Amino acid sequence: MNAQEIIRYIEAEHIKSDLPDIYVGDTVRVGVKIKEGEKFRVQPYEGVVIAKRNGGINETITVRRVFQGVGVERVFLLHSPRIDNIKVLRRGRVRRAKLYYLRDRVGKATRIKQRFDRAL
Repeated sequence: MNAQEIIRYIEAEHIKSDLPDIYVGDTVRVGVKIKEGEKFRVQPYEGVVIAKRNGGINETITVRRVFQGVGVERVFLLHSPRIDNIKVLRRGRVRRAKLYYLRDRVGKATRIKQRFDRAL
């Protein structure tokens, strides 16, 4: 076995198989595990996927939401043990691979049309 095969073998153990198909423009709810003292709890983070990067074990999504008038973006490593679950709430119809232009928009201008041809 060469080094690449060893890396692929180790990564295969950690890749999650229960993730839904996530596309840019979708509204998702990500359950993030948070440790408080000795206990863990799951805190939901809901927003629009504005970017996807990489592939395999390094795949990430950037989720944007507006909280108390301030735009907040978080990058989630999809196969991380800190991610408890991901639920797609709404499919969005977009024509770009990266939706960074939403950062400059406010209010109703940030809305994305819903897409009905893909199942949730």
